[in-house]
Amino acid sequence: MIKQAIIPLAGLGTRMLPLTSVMPKELLPINGKPNLEYILEECLNAGVREFIFIISKKKSSIKKYFFNDNFYKKIIKKKKDKRIIEEYKKIKKYQKMIKFVYQNSPKGTGDAVLRCRKFIKNKFFLMLLPDDLIVKHNCSKEMIRLHKITNGSVIATKRVKRKTVSRWGILSLKNKKKSYFQINDVVEKPSIKKAPSNFAIIGRYILTSKIFGEIKRLKPGQGGEIHITDAIKSLIYKKNKFYGNIFKGKYLDCGTLSGYIDSGIQINKGKK
Repeated sequence: MIKQAIIPLAGLGTRMLPLTSVMPKELLPINGKPNLEYILEECLNAGVREFIFIISKKKSSIKKYFFNDNFYKKIIKKKKDKRIIEEYKKIKKYQKMIKFVYQNSPKGTGDAVLRCRKFIKNKFFLMLLPDDLIVKHNCSKEMIRLHKITNGSVIATKRVKRKTVSRWGILSLKNKKKSYFQINDVVEKPSIKKAPSNFAIIGRYILTSKIFGEIKRLKPGQGGEIHITDAIKSLIYKKNKFYGNIFKGKYLDCGTLSGYIDSGIQINKGKK
């Protein structure tokens, strides 16, 4: 059973400026709740019980959000507000599940994941990118179900318009079933002509602990960063099994201003 999730949170959030000049994008509220809490709830409902947050010193407010007991105790002592009490109880529950790892310079998702190595206890773990919300169906739960069937690594995927493939990591596939397929290769931001499919990677991964060894062997790639997709490609070439989960939920991009605004609209619609 997959009980641990890595959540990289050290990014600068430049696509969300000026909002992120004062607040991490992961704490920006969507219908009264931070983006990050939607991710945590998805994981909890899928059976995850431990979170490893990768943050930087510049994002200490994320740690403060979950570990600000004195503030809550003073407010509750004065107001006895039921809503605030319930929110504090929820925060206290999260406190017991969260560990922090620091990545103070932007060296890529591969570098971020490698920093978590000492905390990973089992052969497989979950990684979620907080810019990508998937609502209406629990994507992590679907992926864990597929992992149990295949005993392999799993990447969340959806069809995108062929003309947009150059914006995504694109999967090469074989043995396609109704809701999943085996992955042959990963091609980062290909041209339309070179794209092996129009199945794009979305920010959910079930990864084998073998990934740590592959990351250590990598040299910095584009932008001087260590990319997790390069380590995944290497494992696939070494015959490790990776599967694409064609998830049923609705994908929302919270990493841009327009996507963030639309996410609030879409989630609000779902509540009506």
